[in-house]
Amino acid sequence: MRKGLTRREVLDVIMQPDSSSELEDVSLSPSDTTDSRESDPDLDVPPSSSSLASTEGEDDSEDPGSGWIGRNGKVWFSTNAETTPFLQPARGVTPGPTCYAIARVQNIDSVFNLFFTEEMIDLIVSMTNLHGRRTMRNWTEMDSTNLRAYMGLLILAGVYRSRGESTRCLWDNRSGRAIFRATMSLSRFHEISRALRFDDKLQRPACHREDKLAPIRSLWEMWMHRLPLLFNPGKDDTVDEQLVPFKGSCSFRQYMPKKPAKYGLKIWVTADVGTSYAWRCDIYLGKTGNAAEVGKGKRVVMEMTEGLQGVTVTCDNFFTSYPLAQELLRKKIALVGTIRKNKPELPPNLVQAKGRPALSTVFAFTKNTTAVRYILKRGRNVILISTRHHEAVVTEGPKKKPEIIADYNRCKGGVDNLDKVVGTYSCRRRTNRWPQTLFFNMVDVSAYNAYVIFTAVDPSWNQAKLFQRRLFLEELGNSLVSAAILRREHLPRAPVAASLKHWGLSRELQ
Repeated sequence: MRKGLTRREVLDVIMQPDSSSELEDVSLSPSDTTDSRESDPDLDVPPSSSSLASTEGEDDSEDPGSGWIGRNGKVWFSTNAETTPFLQPARGVTPGPTCYAIARVQNIDSVFNLFFTEEMIDLIVSMTNLHGRRTMRNWTEMDSTNLRAYMGLLILAGVYRSRGESTRCLWDNRSGRAIFRATMSLSRFHEISRALRFDDKLQRPACHREDKLAPIRSLWEMWMHRLPLLFNPGKDDTVDEQLVPFKGSCSFRQYMPKKPAKYGLKIWVTADVGTSYAWRCDIYLGKTGNAAEVGKGKRVVMEMTEGLQGVTVTCDNFFTSYPLAQELLRKKIALVGTIRKNKPELPPNLVQAKGRPALSTVFAFTKNTTAVRYILKRGRNVILISTRHHEAVVTEGPKKKPEIIADYNRCKGGVDNLDKVVGTYSCRRRTNRWPQTLFFNMVDVSAYNAYVIFTAVDPSWNQAKLFQRRLFLEELGNSLVSAAILRREHLPRAPVAASLKHWGLSRELQ
């Protein structure tokens, strides 16, 4: 008599179908599908539950089925019966310039000075003079007037669309602009460009010697502190990335093939949707170790929204995830964004698009989140999640887009529009030193933010003009160079440039 079954007999018993239940009645338990690497604090069903129906206290007809359960055990429903609307709390602040900024706005020059304070100007002047004395035999000491004039010429070069033009052409007697020759000589402009520094490398603190951003860290942190201090963003904000073009040597230079420049310095930006005001910026310094960072998108959004409350943040699929949406809700912030199809929290009914007709929509709901799948054309689907929307609403029109997609399209371009307007009149000059490239971008963003604040304080200023921002930048550049023109001892030979000294005097008397 045998003591046990053979291997073949054991396999026959295991593979024998169970006649007491059918496949379509089987529902997966969250404990069977939960990913141990990522726990969800907002699971609708406890992990120890054996059936969905018994856990929710509902009958089997309301069982969501395995098609509504993500790979990590997240349970979704096809109706919003259990969804709680997002109630946007009162913010307590008025969108627009802060009281601190409004009290200090007198003219265009004063608005720009809010972003580049005397402390920041003194830092640049002292470090530039220090480097100039070390490296140049006949270095002439620079003061704040010279530096502001240098920044003013950079802004004017951007106004005249001279980013790719040689500086020699700007100072040319025939093809150049008289205001460049009246402000300073071409050789002096080149000297300042070569000596421009933002820290003392020889006296750099030990804690900053391994810091990749050390050459401009002090100036960058002072400038970042000013951005949220001067403006309160509206209820809709965007978190996205900005690529500052740069092809020189830099340890954290990024390659982004979908960007126009492709190579450059990547900056995380939080921008107001209505005005594209850059409310917060942070430089991406590359990987901190050999291993890739897990959850980088979530960490970036949480850091870039620090201090915000009662707003809706829009971001793309690099940042968006269900855990991020839950963390933002705890901060009283709603999230709208596209999400990648490989996220473990998404149910199969949202991910699978094969055989679905074009312009079709499928909604899925949890207690506080709405997800939607929209097929623009056959074989191409996009998935979005939102904690702001809680109803299955589709807009009217031939494409029948869900309301979530309409709101996403309206708010997603906050940072993209900032890139567009900054690039239109950019003051960037060709250089092989990345700190100088970053400084040029700081000037561009500061000039645009100053324009947003000034037009908010004085809405009637050149309101009827279609090129209002160009007039603002031109006036800002003229204000920054007027003091240098007025005190210049040796007038340029060109009569037009020499006559601008009287123009500078008239500006000082105004």
